[in-house]
Amino acid sequence: MDKAKETVIDCKKISKIYRLYARPSDRLREALFPSRRRSTDHHALRDIDLTIYKGETVGIIGTNGSGKSTILKIITGVLSPTSGDITVKGRISALLELGAGFNMEYNGIENIYLNGTMMGFTKKEIDDRLQDILDFADIGEYVYQPCKTYSSGMFVRLAFAVAINIDPEILIVDEALSVGDVFFQAKCYHKFEEFKEQGKTILFVSHDLTSIAKYCDRVILLNNGVKLDEGGPKEMIDAYKQVLVGQYQATDEQDESAEVPSDALNPELLEYGNGKATINNYHITDKNGTKTTAIIKGEPFTIHFDVEFTQDIDAPIFAFTIKNIKGTEITGTNTMYEKAFLEPVKKGEVKSVSFTQDMNLQGGEYLLSLGVTGYEKDDFTVYHRLYDVINLTVISDKDTVGFYDMNSKVSVK
Repeated sequence: MDKAKETVIDCKKISKIYRLYARPSDRLREALFPSRRRSTDHHALRDIDLTIYKGETVGIIGTNGSGKSTILKIITGVLSPTSGDITVKGRISALLELGAGFNMEYNGIENIYLNGTMMGFTKKEIDDRLQDILDFADIGEYVYQPCKTYSSGMFVRLAFAVAINIDPEILIVDEALSVGDVFFQAKCYHKFEEFKEQGKTILFVSHDLTSIAKYCDRVILLNNGVKLDEGGPKEMIDAYKQVLVGQYQATDEQDESAEVPSDALNPELLEYGNGKATINNYHITDKNGTKTTAIIKGEPFTIHFDVEFTQDIDAPIFAFTIKNIKGTEITGTNTMYEKAFLEPVKKGEVKSVSFTQDMNLQGGEYLLSLGVTGYEKDDFTVYHRLYDVINLTVISDKDTVGFYDMNSKVSVK
């Protein structure tokens, strides 16, 4: 067998069903009278087939409740499947929910030995790895304090340091890195690269689509407990964006009724203006015309919004700005700068505005603001502004220095 295709995890027809009860007492009543069922079945997973090969880095993506964490817990043995078969070849180290496998009353040192013992290591073997664990975690004297006193960042540092230093053949990570600071995350992903070079297998769940695109050889897409598809990172991220707006496996004619994902809209947005115009129906589309809030770096995208006018206005100006999550304005433009619309509008008119451009920002999270303004007798006037209305995610497998990529062409002779 080709060693690159050696199977290390093989899941066949894995299903997980939970019984849900409307009231706690219904569980007891059903136990006493099994013929009178008071529960409903929730299928967390349905007939999942999953094969992971040695040396691969595989990402699992999907909406909340799609079964991502459940399948990882079954692979690691934390949960048992309701039905199906699973085979794992190799030593697994798993970083699942924050706190899993740790005794919060123990200090960091004690938890290192506890976890190592659970993995089957002797005290001597843990002793040999202890300094590497402490160096990677880098939490100083806190390692001698009870873990219940740790911040989430300190805790994940220690947990990840233990997970990667017990010589795993398969590393499984479930979103845990999202609570670490950016420098620690960079160190962790550098470790991922080392593991890949050593031929080790990595399986991880993440909502960070940039990391999925950059590090994964293959991506598995789950939705409502079902495996929808698997393939290359960019292909699966594109499919995931379709799932978010209910357009997965849609025809070339896109469903214009699809909505922007609700978790990408800001429920506490700041808006103001004198009411002479109102911004409605704002959304973003990718190069295929699909409504989305996740854009792949280097590809074109379009910002759309409608403006309804309640008064005659001589020369409205339509605008957008993009800020980073720290509030710094990164870029933006308007129809006056672009010399794109310098006309009067009448009361009752509705204008559909669109700005199309290539996405050259670095991978990360951004906030989109929209506005319609103008000048009345030389006074700048705000008719309607919406600040931070949409969370825009840029997906990138190559970031450069600073806020945007100059797309340099490099030649070395």
